[in-house]
Amino acid sequence: MQAVKMYTTAFCPYCVRAKQILKSKGVDEIEEIRIDTDPEARSTMMEITQRRTVPQIFIGDTHVGGCDDLMALDSRGGLVPLLQAA
Repeated sequence: MQAVKMYTTAFCPYCVRAKQILKSKGVDEIEEIRIDTDPEARSTMMEITQRRTVPQIFIGDTHVGGCDDLMALDSRGGLVPLLQAA
């Protein structure tokens, strides 16, 4: 299974929902990077993604986007293949 990295904050309902979706697809481990406690991580996230909101989700080297993007990917049937890509 691909590694999953997620930029998050402490009180973000979209982050919680994204984690629930990923766990329901078999993801056991999510590397969480808290941008509310690490200003440098926030700058890095914004530079990489060109977005300011959380969550920002990466599966392997692929930037999925936020929670809505993750749900759209799942509804198109693309989430599981991306997670299982070698």
